[in-house]
Amino acid sequence: MSIRQPTTVVFDIGNVLLRWDPRNLYRRIFPDETEMEWFLGNVCTNSWNLEQDRGRDWDEAVALLVKDHPAHESAIRAYHERWPETVAGVFEQNVALLQKLREANVPNYCITNFSGPKLVLAKEVYPFLDGFDGIIVSGDEQLLKPDAPIYRLLLERYGLEAEDCVFIDDSRANVEGARHVGMHAIHYPDEQVDLAAELRHYGFPV
Repeated sequence: MSIRQPTTVVFDIGNVLLRWDPRNLYRRIFPDETEMEWFLGNVCTNSWNLEQDRGRDWDEAVALLVKDHPAHESAIRAYHERWPETVAGVFEQNVALLQKLREANVPNYCITNFSGPKLVLAKEVYPFLDGFDGIIVSGDEQLLKPDAPIYRLLLERYGLEAEDCVFIDDSRANVEGARHVGMHAIHYPDEQVDLAAELRHYGFPV
């Protein structure tokens, strides 16, 4: 029996294409690494930021934390007001792969856990983010990876078949979420993974 070869690549953005980490910003605010890690572990936490990825308004999110942590108001507001500084450029090799796929007319899409307004800012600096054939932004849809509905929304909205898609993400949970709905998936936890080789394994011309 012949195996159906995937035709479509679906990217994550953060830590696959953009080098995102709040530490890129907070190392400029906290001279002490231990103090910075305490702040990110207890004040501007991953779970707090994830609610903005789910669609919560940034002003509301900042106000909630300032109320509980008034001594850290300036640092809390920085997460919102200086958000572009959380991005330290791109994964050059992966952006080059994306461009090769586009030049070869390979359908390319995106599913990202991202605040809608912050993605608008990112597109201003990194215009290649505007070139996908379709994109699902968690903050605009009030859906999050790795929950199945966000993957199914991509398939339904753009008329795709799960088995035709290869999804790339730095989070193992998000990769498993894609596989759960029938997509192929590549886990990209760090730059030790040869993403070009992984894509060639599926037959893509990169």
